[in-house]
Amino acid sequence: MDKIQTLRERRERLKAAGKEVRAQIAALVDEDSFVELAAFSYSKDALFLEESQGEGVVTGFATIGGYPFYIVAQNFADSYGGLSKAGCEKIAKTLQSAEKQNTPVVYLLHSQGVRVGEGVHVLEGIAELLLKVTQLKGTVLQFAILDGEVYGSTAALASLCDVVLFTEKATLCINSPFVLSAKAGKNLKPTEVGGYEALAGAHLPAVEVSDMRDAASKILAVSDLVRIEETDAELNEPAPALNETVDAASLASLIENGVELGANSEPDVKTVLGRIGGLSVAAVLFDKTYLTEGKLKKIKSFAEFACCYGLPFVTFVDCLGVEASLAVAGSAILKEMGEYLSILDAIDTAKVAVVTGSAVGLGYSLFAAKSAGFDYTFALATAKIALFESEAGAQIEFGGADKQKLAAVYAEENADPFRAAKGGYLDDIVEPQFIKQYLIAALETLR
Repeated sequence: MDKIQTLRERRERLKAAGKEVRAQIAALVDEDSFVELAAFSYSKDALFLEESQGEGVVTGFATIGGYPFYIVAQNFADSYGGLSKAGCEKIAKTLQSAEKQNTPVVYLLHSQGVRVGEGVHVLEGIAELLLKVTQLKGTVLQFAILDGEVYGSTAALASLCDVVLFTEKATLCINSPFVLSAKAGKNLKPTEVGGYEALAGAHLPAVEVSDMRDAASKILAVSDLVRIEETDAELNEPAPALNETVDAASLASLIENGVELGANSEPDVKTVLGRIGGLSVAAVLFDKTYLTEGKLKKIKSFAEFACCYGLPFVTFVDCLGVEASLAVAGSAILKEMGEYLSILDAIDTAKVAVVTGSAVGLGYSLFAAKSAGFDYTFALATAKIALFESEAGAQIEFGGADKQKLAAVYAEENADPFRAAKGGYLDDIVEPQFIKQYLIAALETLR
């Protein structure tokens, strides 16, 4: 037997079986940087007895923008990207290497679920894989790129990643979107069930991308921010426009190199990774809104990201308290509060709050209070800190109280932030245009 010829033939079969997924990898990584691992591993489909070249998944390492990453790419051409026991083990070994080398992982996911002929064997493999993905959180960054169908257990894997990048073709569903659409008595496109816009209620750390190169740029941006490298920053440059208008959009201009996670959900609360004065931060920007379970879930997940990767946590607070509605009252918002506070307490880097608009009731207690663990709390001169949104709200809550006295007390509380500062709860009251300088000073001090 000619061993060299055998090698060449097997390599050609391998390349032919994974032509499309290898092209995707090539579009994502630096030219000629991909080094494949466990290339010749294969098994047979237990139901159809077809060979699974490379276990239906391509693994290896490469550079993106000159930085190293491990790559895990599902080959949809092999059994529709179905997970197998051997495939799960192959991915898990790659994750062990990533952990050992402290190197981020990028998954290119495209799968209709599992190999149906494997039964309980693949279920054990999935459990092993999902546990390993979970264990890596806070150790190495994990990115999932979705560029097609991602169903079943692969969808569960994607949901565990730190950042989930969606192309316009991406569909993420734990069940088949066709089944879900039929059960709902509708005729929906897959993306209308599990696309980027459709998953607003899933509260994933989602980012929309146009193609693999765009995905690469977003991955590099997030990875760079987590490294918390310093850059030169102009500390004395004011932002005069903030003296005229203070909202989430104008405040976002204070954040350099910002990447918003989860922009497809709860638009009144923006969760942005970026830099302030060259220092990386995880920033929450409220846009004058009431607090609901969904908004709190989004903030909690983002706070967990900050906690995992040691990022300073900054809140720009314009929150009118908890929304007074039956839907909110019957939701899990109280449970979410407890979990959020536990994560906030676990963040051992800087926690800085700026009351930019209204901080009403729990809007202040959860996102600005010293007693909740914030190291520095500032308020803009135009801000309001109060128990209730309005005098009318106070009268509704305390209907039996003397209305004139209640109005007088409430008016004093609601006038400006100086009452909170008098009690020692604010470190400073700041003219809006100068808030960036105060933030940089606080972050530098706490660093």
